[in-house]
Amino acid sequence: MLKMSTLFLRTLRDDPADAEVASHRLLVRAGYIRRIAAGIYSWLPLGVITLRNVENVIRQEMDQAGFQEVHFPALLPREAYEATNRWEEYGPSLFRLQDRRGADYLLGPTHEEMFTLMVKGEYSSYKDLPLSIYQIQTKYRDEARPRSGIIRGREFVMKDSYSFDIDDAGLEVSYQKHRDAYVSCFNRLGMKYNIVKAVSGAMGGSKSEEFLAPCSTGEDTYVLCPKCGFAANVEAMVTKVPAGDASATPALEVLNTPNTPTIDSLVDLMNEKFGGGYTAADTLKNIMLMADGTPIAVLVPGDREVDLKRLQENLGGVHELRVFEEADFAKHPSLVKGYIGPQDAAKSGIKVLADPRVAPGTAWISGANKKDHHARYVVNGRDFTPDAYVEAAEVRAGDSCPECNTEIIIDRAIEIGHIFQLGRKYAEALSLTVLDQNGKSQVVTMGSYGIGVSRAVAAIAEQTSDEIGLNWPAEIAPAKVHIVATGKEDLPFDTALDIGQKLEASGITVMLDDRRDASAGVKFKDAELIGNPIIVVVGKALAEGKVEVRVRKSGDKSEVLLADAVSTIAKLLA
Repeated sequence: MLKMSTLFLRTLRDDPADAEVASHRLLVRAGYIRRIAAGIYSWLPLGVITLRNVENVIRQEMDQAGFQEVHFPALLPREAYEATNRWEEYGPSLFRLQDRRGADYLLGPTHEEMFTLMVKGEYSSYKDLPLSIYQIQTKYRDEARPRSGIIRGREFVMKDSYSFDIDDAGLEVSYQKHRDAYVSCFNRLGMKYNIVKAVSGAMGGSKSEEFLAPCSTGEDTYVLCPKCGFAANVEAMVTKVPAGDASATPALEVLNTPNTPTIDSLVDLMNEKFGGGYTAADTLKNIMLMADGTPIAVLVPGDREVDLKRLQENLGGVHELRVFEEADFAKHPSLVKGYIGPQDAAKSGIKVLADPRVAPGTAWISGANKKDHHARYVVNGRDFTPDAYVEAAEVRAGDSCPECNTEIIIDRAIEIGHIFQLGRKYAEALSLTVLDQNGKSQVVTMGSYGIGVSRAVAAIAEQTSDEIGLNWPAEIAPAKVHIVATGKEDLPFDTALDIGQKLEASGITVMLDDRRDASAGVKFKDAELIGNPIIVVVGKALAEGKVEVRVRKSGDKSEVLLADAVSTIAKLLA
């Protein structure tokens, strides 16, 4: 029983100064976590119990699905990550360190290499497969902008699992088993979530889905179709634009357009001097970017912005993507800032990528690669040809669903899980092979499956909290019942302890506020802030042989006979 007279707990009345979201604010105020440094938090007793409860649900569902638990160190040698190129590819996100002999190590951001090598060391035959193993482990990533408390930190707890199969058909089965297990996990945790299509990005592989917990303050954006149910994160949103017909389009015409380095200024001048009816959607933005030090040009319609995160995910394997700076333009004097067009890209040797909205046969107003000049009737396929097409433009509410053409809606969410069909990327890099039925060596195919455990605590808090505090589902609350004893006499305190002992005897966890020096008002506020699902008040009603039972989620209150208190609480929890 958690007795508040001795519990290592201090609740706070004021919000922490750096709190941006409800979960951060309330977890600190209710005494679950404390900030150590940017993106690094300690867990106090209530936080540890809640975190462990989430871990237990996940562990039970993984075990129920037939997956086996292993455990790796967080401190890892450089060699395996060099073999997969991730020692360099991770860039500044990787915590690197050396031992006293100068050997290189890292703090594990993820453990694909370790899982692969473990299986390589133990298995050598197709008869050993399929296999799925998992761990729950602390991970480390040097986030550039840690924020939102434990939602995006530099140190966090994650469940990661990997499947190993002899062929793609086996991978499909393992992938579905993990998907089903995730559904069971998040249902038990009482979370609202959507399963959406995602891109594999630098992870590689063929199929990828995210589990997103809708939340207005979430940093992930996803799309939903209200008609057919299509769901995807914005990175995986597909744009379908039919090819244009440029057969009747006049030849490219260069126009004198002084002082028009922006889309708005260009549209105003076009409507003033070259006929009305032009909008930003008729213009073509030529955005210059540096992708891992290599210049690229990205074409999007003038009424859209480039979504750098979306573009980077769809490029795959690009680790640093940024907009051109003055120093970059200085190195490429042929690029006329503010007046760049794709017509002469081949001469500059710069790769041109076009968003699908810049479809073949469509005509645009674009820079003429000459100061104070633009060109109109610039046709894709006639006057320029992109090197490739890539989803790059921002996605908006009202864009067309790629499945049924209905207008999509956009929502925000917290990513709580991600599953990949990895394929053979890591097995090939680390030579994980087994002998098949014919005695031939076959590269093993892998799947990767992650759940943010500490992030799930924050996501649940975001979804269930209200203006007065946390409001945990019974499965993960620090205690299922919070008993508040009030008054100055011994009887309420003795009765509260007796109720608590009877509840615990029936398998129901209890938190007892047995503090003698705290007022009833302070105790009630703490109970509401801490967020256990049932609150029992032992006070004035005791004179009539009753106690008050409150349901934290609904706010419902009722007085019940003392003799019926335990059975009533058990029914409410059931």
